[in-house]
Amino acid sequence: MTFHERSFMEGTLGTQAVDWEERINTQRLREERKEKALERLQEADLGAILLLSDPNIRYVTGLAMTGGSGADHYTLLTEEGDIVHWDTADHASNQRANCPWLHDIRYACPGLGNVPRASGRNSARGFLLETMADGVAHAMAEYGVADETLGVDVGNAGLLEALEGQGLETDVETANAIMEDARKIKTDDEIECLRMVAAICEAGFQQITETAKPGMRETEVWGEAVRELWRHGAFVGGGYLTSGPNTWPKHQANTTDRMLRPNDLVYADFYNIAYLGYRSCYYRTFSMGEPTQEQKDAYGIARDNLYDVLERIEPGATTDEIAKGFPDMDGEHADFYDADEPWQMTTNHWAHGLGLQLYEVPLIWRGLSPDHPIEIEEGMTMAVETQEPAGRQGVRVEEMVVVRENGVEILSEWPVEEITVIDH
Repeated sequence: MTFHERSFMEGTLGTQAVDWEERINTQRLREERKEKALERLQEADLGAILLLSDPNIRYVTGLAMTGGSGADHYTLLTEEGDIVHWDTADHASNQRANCPWLHDIRYACPGLGNVPRASGRNSARGFLLETMADGVAHAMAEYGVADETLGVDVGNAGLLEALEGQGLETDVETANAIMEDARKIKTDDEIECLRMVAAICEAGFQQITETAKPGMRETEVWGEAVRELWRHGAFVGGGYLTSGPNTWPKHQANTTDRMLRPNDLVYADFYNIAYLGYRSCYYRTFSMGEPTQEQKDAYGIARDNLYDVLERIEPGATTDEIAKGFPDMDGEHADFYDADEPWQMTTNHWAHGLGLQLYEVPLIWRGLSPDHPIEIEEGMTMAVETQEPAGRQGVRVEEMVVVRENGVEILSEWPVEEITVIDH
């Protein structure tokens, strides 16, 4: 199978806003995402959905949610397309000034998360939940949907009880299905955001090649790479760099103060790096000097396994068939882990969806897909990752892709054929 080739001038034109060519159109990005969610809401037997998940809130509102203290921001989308957003005092006041596409922004009462947890009293927690639920009920009445079922994307028992205490009927399953279905197929602007964050990650990889040398600590090299990511406008929410024996199995502390040495393998994982909220997951392996034959052989296995999977991905393919491209338990080196079942090997060889979250639909994995397959659709985006031990070290490699009509388009561009050699 041939991989999808981009058309002329398609992709990563620049990170800045300009008036002389079409780039990522943020207004269109917001409008198309909201419309996709709204269409699915209108097809369901719900009057509105209440969103507490940060990626869902961003998908519908365009607001850059970064975690907060839990339920100190939440959003109502009605079947008529009305949006009510609740947020903390400073956030709400800034949003009123800077987000003219949102017309009803209110002050949130944090019924879940750190505020009620820190309150120290059940009576305080009850007050917060009841006040939050009361505000949602009043908004639904104002917009004429109080008598219809409310979808909620977080199944917190206390919140659901408080909402039902306001006379609202709630439905968690349908709300989650609406947002999952809306988000799994990406728009052109969403794909370009993912292509852009891949390009930014490549700037980070380049910084590693220019910085790493024997005697430098993993933390120092990683710090320079992260500086480069921020310089390009990325949000750095994760990632790590490891070296030598920390490369296999993955070191539980991630980046450490270990000094790089000649003949080390080094790999960097740029995961949860975001551009306009869209998350990367992008591995590359480096070697301090020319890699050994054992290291080259291990890399060849990991790369070939990766591309075996990539060649299987196309619209209509099912995840159970695609997962056969990943190594079996012997190839997983399950004996090293003392593992007996594929589900025990989480994160080592799989493909997972990418978007406003690191893990979205689809998931392709021997631990799940054989018995619970789903169908691949055009427009899905994902990261595909493999690894392989090389003596006391290991290699990892990963590509970011979007599913096209004739296969996958590879969004990641850092050379993959061989280990990147860092001369010193």
